[in-house]
Amino acid sequence: MLVAILAHFAVALLLPSIAQRWGRVAFVIGAVLSAATLATLLLFFSGGAFGGQDEVVEQTLRWAPAIGLEITFRIDALSVLMALLVSGIGALVLVYYACYAKPGDPVIGRNSSLLVTFAGAMLGLVLVDDIFSLYLFWELTTVCSFLLVGGDGATRRSRRSATQALLVTAAGGLAMLMGLILLSTAAGTVRVSEIVADPPPESLLTGVAVVLVLAGAFTKSAQFPFHFWLPAAMVAPTPVSAYLHAAAMVKAGVYLIARFAPGFSAMPAWWVPIIGFGLWTMILGAVRALRQNDLKTLLAFGTVSQLGFLTVLVGSGSFVSALAGATLILSHGLFKSTLFLVTGIIDKRAGTRDVRHLSGLGRRWPLLAGIAALALASMAGVPPLLGFVGKEAALEAFLRGGVVGAGVDQLTLVGLAVGSTLTVAYSLRFFVGAFGTRPGVEPPEGQRPGVGFVAPVFVPAVASLVLGCMPSWVETLAGRYASAYPSEGVRYHLALWHGFTATLALSALVLVAGYAAYRATWVLRRFAGRLPVALQAEPSYRATMRALDRFSRWLTGRLQVGSLPVYLGVIVVTMALVPVLGLLAGPGELPVLRLADSWMQLVLTLLLLVAAGAAVLARRRLTAVLVTGLVGYSIGALFVLEGGVDLALAQFLVESLTLVVFVFVLRRFPSAFGRERHRTRLTRWTKGGIAALGGTVVGVLAVLVSGSRSGLPEASQEYIARAEEDAGATNVVNAIIVDFRAFDTLGEVTVLAVAAVGAASLILAAHRQRRRPGDESNGVAEADAQDVQAGEGATS
Repeated sequence: MLVAILAHFAVALLLPSIAQRWGRVAFVIGAVLSAATLATLLLFFSGGAFGGQDEVVEQTLRWAPAIGLEITFRIDALSVLMALLVSGIGALVLVYYACYAKPGDPVIGRNSSLLVTFAGAMLGLVLVDDIFSLYLFWELTTVCSFLLVGGDGATRRSRRSATQALLVTAAGGLAMLMGLILLSTAAGTVRVSEIVADPPPESLLTGVAVVLVLAGAFTKSAQFPFHFWLPAAMVAPTPVSAYLHAAAMVKAGVYLIARFAPGFSAMPAWWVPIIGFGLWTMILGAVRALRQNDLKTLLAFGTVSQLGFLTVLVGSGSFVSALAGATLILSHGLFKSTLFLVTGIIDKRAGTRDVRHLSGLGRRWPLLAGIAALALASMAGVPPLLGFVGKEAALEAFLRGGVVGAGVDQLTLVGLAVGSTLTVAYSLRFFVGAFGTRPGVEPPEGQRPGVGFVAPVFVPAVASLVLGCMPSWVETLAGRYASAYPSEGVRYHLALWHGFTATLALSALVLVAGYAAYRATWVLRRFAGRLPVALQAEPSYRATMRALDRFSRWLTGRLQVGSLPVYLGVIVVTMALVPVLGLLAGPGELPVLRLADSWMQLVLTLLLLVAAGAAVLARRRLTAVLVTGLVGYSIGALFVLEGGVDLALAQFLVESLTLVVFVFVLRRFPSAFGRERHRTRLTRWTKGGIAALGGTVVGVLAVLVSGSRSGLPEASQEYIARAEEDAGATNVVNAIIVDFRAFDTLGEVTVLAVAAVGAASLILAAHRQRRRPGDESNGVAEADAQDVQAGEGATS
């Protein structure tokens, strides 16, 4: 799989050049790559790569084994399911984009490259098994989404939507990274599969880590209160929306929940947010979808609703709910990509997506209407589509109970039934609004879509029908994923017909109630969405951003004041407080301290303290520099006492050079320090306190760190063993600087040389500026004029 991911990135680099020469062929090449990946996955899976339920395939690339850094790929049922969705829908969308894009469009190379890069990032995200690689691919999908939504940045709306999506998902990604690091620290491993197989015991730390991981999943999969970025991202081209924001990227959060749920679903910190926010997102998104007139925005809010549904299923932690969730992940990718692509055709050919201006398209384009009907029926849960099979399994999971608890299961079942009812209603609204005949509205003029447009839309719609009639094919993957959960003693199988059951009756009731809700849409359109401002996500986001902007301005105004003492004070306080916060957890075992090893140490330390105090109290600049140098020389003498002659030599050289430079510079300054009129007693005590705090923290940390050494690291032992044998040096430090890390030393010397040359150039430039070429001639002219005047006076 590493080859497939790298192939996507390599092809993405070539596509801009290909697009410049052959235009829309770039999309076709990207589609061929995705199709090849899909075929490889199918052959790999059908060839028996999974010999049993628990058998997986792993591939590890150790790129820094000395420090334990590696990239691990793990191929199991869930990753194959997601990879099939990414590759299959990706191939169809890229073929569709080749017909959707205008010939000669300058964004063809850019968008084709970004889409293929995104496909490679999504493949990496669902196949990796270590937390750092997971985060890397996670953020790469975020960057691709930002660039695709923003486009060329020509409009304010696109820039605002792209920035909004980036801020929300990137902030969630950082929260997820912190949660993953906490989980890996508690579990003692960075492998996701090992964390899930042997999760750390429930504690406050584990609960916080789980909540942070869910925050990342919620932002990515547009769960309340982070759902508002997804409808705003619909400014992107329709193929981009169909791939990123319906079939692939927004599934990343659902995938993360599905990946960690087997290990943490029993924790209240996990299932309470999952069920609470998931149900609310499902219902809120469905209600908002019923109020939309733009077909694409309607589908966007419908996607928010369906993502809430999927979050509840894959995160609740039972065999049947996981089976239903995996089935609906595949079903949602098929029907939602179909509907977005149908919307793109309508927009291209009819010139509008507004249902108030559409009429009679069903009669003019019956094939397209039939394709849309199949996808909408699957979304609404109508048999024999795959959506019906998955939705019946979802209702069965909570109807039989045993998922979380009796009361919670019943409330969840009611919420899912209400959300499914509203899903039926907005599905009908989409179909009637797009293909129905509206009285008094003239049918828009538009050319019938060609085969290249219709074929990529036809495939996923028909796949929903075929897989609905053959659900055992889907259970091959979904069942193996769900086997990680307890089955409550009853083995449930996906099937189109389970007989006359309570679940079937509830499914029929949902369809009937959904039709009634569609007929009463005017009631929902009038009263829905009237939430308090505190519960409205987008106004809260805007208020948060305004407050953050005001705080940033205030903080910048307080810190960036053009005062060197303020800058140094902020640096010292930050340096002092951050380690102190880390020490609050406990400094560990304190080392045994001695007052001194010899009387000379006491003498030198006393001399150092006296010189430091004299530097603070000095009134003349030269005196302050000299006693500061005395501090450095005292430290060098302490190095000599400890046997570090080489360090002492370096210290003496640096101090001598510093003194010489200071003396040259101080010739340009007054001999004594100026009296600052605004310097009050409080200011002096504040500066003194900050200095004392910084020195105390550094001293305490030096003692604690030096005393916490329990043994030398492997690299240090290797240096000691090789110093005399390979470098002929008995001083290990010298061997490291001169031989083992000579390039580092050469780089440091080069930096110092460049700095010296730069300083000398500035000094010479300033000297030449003071002695301009014109000054000398002007001086000669003035002298000649004075001589003339003197001669005239003598003559007279």
